[in-house]
Formats: sequence, structure tokens, C-alpha cells
Amino acid sequence: MSNNKGKKLKKNIKRKIIQFLAHSNGKPFNAVQIAKGIGFTQPIQKKQVSKFLSELEQDGEVTNSSGNYTVNSESNLESSEARIEFTAKGSAYIIIEDGDDIYISKEKTKNALDGDLVSFVMDDNPNRRKPEGKVERVIERKKTEFVGTLEISDKFAFVITDSRKTHVDFFIDLKHLNKAKNGDKVIVKLMNWPEKMNSPFGKITKILGKSGETNTEMNAIMEDFELPYQFPAEILQAAEDVDTTISAKEIAKRKDFRDVDTLTIDPFDAKDFDDAISYKELENGNIEVGVHIADVSHYVTKGTIIDDEAIERATSVYLVDRVVPMLPEVLSNQVCSLRPNEEKLTFSAVFELDKEAKIQKSWFGRTVINSNRRFTYEEAQERIENKEGDYQKEINVLNDLAQIMRAKRMNSGALNIESTEVKFIIEDGKPVGVKLKTSQEAHKLVEEFMLLANKNVSKFIGIPKKGEAKYPNIYRIHDKPSEDRIADLQRFVSDNGYEIKEVKDKPLSFALNNLLTEAKENRELNFIGPMVIRSMAKAVYSAENIGHYGLAFDYYSHFTSPIRRYPDLMLHRILQNFLDKKAPHITEDEIEQQAKYFSNQEKKATDAERASTKFMQVVFMKDKVGQEFAGTISGVTSYGIFVEINENKCEGLIRTNNITQDRFFFEEDGKKLVGKKYGDELKMGSKVTIEITKVDMVNRTIDMNLSDYEKV
Repeated sequence: MSNNKGKKLKKNIKRKIIQFLAHSNGKPFNAVQIAKGIGFTQPIQKKQVSKFLSELEQDGEVTNSSGNYTVNSESNLESSEARIEFTAKGSAYIIIEDGDDIYISKEKTKNALDGDLVSFVMDDNPNRRKPEGKVERVIERKKTEFVGTLEISDKFAFVITDSRKTHVDFFIDLKHLNKAKNGDKVIVKLMNWPEKMNSPFGKITKILGKSGETNTEMNAIMEDFELPYQFPAEILQAAEDVDTTISAKEIAKRKDFRDVDTLTIDPFDAKDFDDAISYKELENGNIEVGVHIADVSHYVTKGTIIDDEAIERATSVYLVDRVVPMLPEVLSNQVCSLRPNEEKLTFSAVFELDKEAKIQKSWFGRTVINSNRRFTYEEAQERIENKEGDYQKEINVLNDLAQIMRAKRMNSGALNIESTEVKFIIEDGKPVGVKLKTSQEAHKLVEEFMLLANKNVSKFIGIPKKGEAKYPNIYRIHDKPSEDRIADLQRFVSDNGYEIKEVKDKPLSFALNNLLTEAKENRELNFIGPMVIRSMAKAVYSAENIGHYGLAFDYYSHFTSPIRRYPDLMLHRILQNFLDKKAPHITEDEIEQQAKYFSNQEKKATDAERASTKFMQVVFMKDKVGQEFAGTISGVTSYGIFVEINENKCEGLIRTNNITQDRFFFEEDGKKLVGKKYGDELKMGSKVTIEITKVDMVNRTIDMNLSDYEKV
């Protein structure tokens, strides 16, 4: 565990001990009772409690009387600082690193907004099942500008914010309208929020257009998630000025793969090609496979304004109808893109594989390639299925190796989670159709070789050589799921006729894979799969390596997409430094600080992409009011059920009070609606027929009525 994380964990445990004792009304407890009281039941956790109690005693925080402890004074309950995250209902949680999040009821959030840094104190009720608290004050606003729709009355106006997590509307004095009209989509700037006022005061700073119009709403999503529309002029000019010539001197520094058969395999609409795969048969019967990645670090050097901009963006964002790139197009789509029949500078991981896909040799370093052919996934899949066409032999041998590698991963406990990609067909900026794409062998071929490179580059840097210290590196980590989440998943699948059956002497992932296989055979993967995903921890970037649970890898880093992910570019620089046997140019603490930022930016990008998809669903369904569709219940709440339409994956809401077949009540434990008269159940995965009743472009919602449902 890194030093910083260890300190945070210690601080969190000490805080729990103090809070437990402070809420006990002066009653003393021994170490075992305290450990149980804060939910620490494992032997190692009990030892931690005993150790930290001794430290707290030395610091004068607690008093020890014959092994029984009491808190010294209420001064130990001074306020703490942390970020606050709101729910759509207006309640919130204080986010505690390495600890339990603290619930804040709607009445106790004061004038905080989502993401703000706040000071808070704990409630002094020891009978609560989970920790609760209240906000004392806002220390730092996460943001001061918000997107919403303007509603004007005679004497004042309000901005109704788009984000469901911004739980208040903004009061606008008419003198601060800045020429905005009723119904405009606008940006409002927070001016102040008097303590006794229900709404903050704001002023209009920008008009995005009329609410409900497609381009206005997409621009609103970009503004809401703080995505830049375009690059500053000086960044574009700097990108144009980058020296793109490939000199003989530069080629001489690199391993030359220009005469080796090399292919790219990408989506049909891809604009940039990060990666290429080379294929060479060796005299000993083995295959040399090169995973060649655009050498962005050659063109984007540390400390330049292009690099600074890329760090700030951290990742490319793929909205439904546009891309917000990490790098200017002249670099991402031209100079660095591994286009066919062009010499390109690359950073490569090269492997000699035998027929069992075992690595006999590996090599990492800078290279130069010349891609022979650009394949779409569909073209590569045709060669796999038909065994015909140019490069069919190479693609099929690579596919055979990929399948062996994939089988090995599964046998090691990797999770086998399948998903369907939904892609809108856009014409003139509007969605006219939907393509549902599942992962085929061509996709898995590319995936396995990218995983091979990512894993082995990470191991190469991450495992210290004999007599050498650990080299700082940025890892892609995925923690194992918590017991609580797996317990929740078990309850859910049991209610739907499934069971998580442990496999003897195997990790939990084997049981989860068996569950997913069974659900797929029953054609119920579409609702079991997402619930398994929700039970998982989130994959993040970190300087501390704990492995990747989902992939069953002890070492894993992102190496293969430096055009669109800054952590990959960062890793390229670390790898070159390591190859040059130079001292680390960046510390573990510096990596950790950046890793957190990159993880947050990645989450923001994912949320923005989902918001754009949700809006395009609304646009697509706008002319389908009154039509009926077959669907599957994708979510159940106390106020209604969410239904995903089978043929296009668009999702809408049926409100409980609009269901006429019976009077339904929400059962919290089973997450289902149960009819009072007939006892029918509406739960996740239930098959239904729905009618579209309303499509709201401004609020980005689809309302439905329940026409029929399966009775079980």
C-alpha cells in the first residue's frame, strides 16, 4: 500500500473509533467491542483497532481504563472536509476515501451543490445503521456555471437546471437575463446563495439556443460536462508546426518493421488508428506478433502547450454525433494515425509465440512500420468465417492464437461479460436508425493482442529486477467486489430464479461466469449482465498495483491508445525512460495524483457519452408516440418501472400510478412492484409491451404506458 493511502486509511479508522466512542454517552468499551461496533470483524482488522487505540491514547484522544476506552472530549468531533455527491432526490453522500460514505439528508445539505468541498459533522445518533451527518459550510465550489432552461415570469425568472444532481433551480433577476428569452437553453453563473434562501441567485452568461433543438441540446451536454468545443488557436498552430518528417537518422534509432506484413483492424467509421498488428512466420515454426502503437510521445513532448492541453482533457470523448478529441486532428487523424501505405513511427511490444500461444521471447521499444492494409471489423470477420480474401491466412492464424489466449484468461478467472453496443445511424445530424452490435471473433482478436501488450508492458516495468528498486508506473487496477455488493447481487439473482454457486477451490469469478452463461442460455443476459457489472468495483488508474480482477491479471496498464488516452502516453514515456535505464522522471506520489485526475476525467467522459446517447434516444423516439413496442424491464423504483425497448435499446419510464392492470406497490427487498389484487410481479427482466405516450425533448425523457406484461 502506498504511503498516502496508508495514512488515509489510518485516519479513517481512527475517525470511526472516535465517532463510535463519542456516540456511546460516556460508556466504556474494550477493543473487541469497538472493532465490532465499527464493523471490523476480521482478525487483521481487530489488530488495527488495537494498534490505533494505543496511538489515540498516546495522543490524548481517548482514555484507557483497564482496557476499556472512552473519548476524552467532544473536541474530537470537530468538522471534517470532503466532497459531497447528491442524488436525484436531493439527499447526498459525503465521499470518504477508504471508508464508508456518510449520508446527508436533504434538510442538512445547507447550500452545497454536487461535487462541492464541504465541512461536515457527524450526527450523534448511535442507533443509526449507517453513518449520517450534516453540512456545516461550503469550502470550495466544484463549479459555478450550470446549464438549464430559462423560464421567465413578469417580475423574475428561474433557470431549471439539466442535471438531476443539481437539486435546485436558480433565481434570476430580470436585469441579469443578458437578452435571453423564455425557453432558451442557457448557462447560468452562480452569484451568491443567501443562507435563508431556497434558491441560489444567478445571472445568464451564455445563450445556447432554443431548448429541445438537437444541436442546442448536444452543445448543452458539452457545456454541462465542461467539454471544450474546440482547441484554442495557439494549440492548433502548435500542432501544425510539429515536425512530421521521418528522417533516416530517426529510423536508424528504431527497429524496422516496414517489410513485415502489418494490418490495422478498426470500426468502419474510425478516424484515427492507434494500433496495428504485424505477422511474421519464423523458421522454428513460431509466429512473431508485433503490437505497434502510435508513438505520440515522439511528437507531443512533455511541457509543451499541446501536452498541457492533452493532460487537461485526459481523454477523447465520443458523443453520439461528434468527438471531443484529446489531441488536435492534425495529430490524431493524420500524423499519428497508422494509416495504410504510410511510414509511421510506433512504440511496440513484440512477442514470439509458439502454437500454444506461449511467449518464447518478448521485446519492447520504438519502431517504424508501414501498414499494408486497413481492415474494418466486418472485413476481418469475413476472412475468419469464409477463409477467403487477402491476408486471410494471417488473420486466421492470429485469431487461433487469440482464442487460445482468451481461453487461458477464462481459465485463470477472468470475467466473461458480454455486452451489446448500440450505435445510432446519423444522417444530417439526426438519428434515423439503430445498429445493435455484439462482439465477434474479429473484435476479440484485436482485444486479446491489445491485452497481451498492456499486460506484458506493465509486468516488464512493474516487476523489479534483482537488486533494483520498484520503478514508478501507472497501472490500470480493478479491485475485487465487496461482500456487500455480492450479497445484494445474490439477493437479486435469487429473486429471479438464479444462484451464485461457488466453484470449489476457484475464485468467485468462476461462479459469476457460470451465472452469466446460464442467463445467456435462458436469453436473460440483458438484465443479469448489467447487475453483475453493477456489483463490480470501478476500474481506475493508480500508482499502486493491486492487479485487475476482471481480467485476472496481476499486472495491467494502458499502453495501446495514446492518441485518445493520456495515461497511455504517460506510460510510453515511463517505458522509454525504463529502457534507457534512467532514474525515474516522475515519483509515485506524482503519478498517483495524476491517476486520480485521469480516473475522474474518464468518469466524466463516460457520463457525457451516456447523456448524449440518452438524448439521441429521445430524438429517435420523437415521432413514435402512440406506437407499441416489446420491451424488458430494466429498472424498478418506488415511482415506476424503466423499460428498455428490445429492438432499439431506447429506455423510458412507466409511472406506478399510471399502471391500470392492478394497484402495484413497491417491495424494497425484492426491487419489484407487486399487484395488490392479483399478486403479479413487475421486476427486472420481465417482458412487457408498452406504448409511447410522451417524448420530452427539453427534459430528455420518454414516457410510456403498460399495455401488457408476462405473468409468472
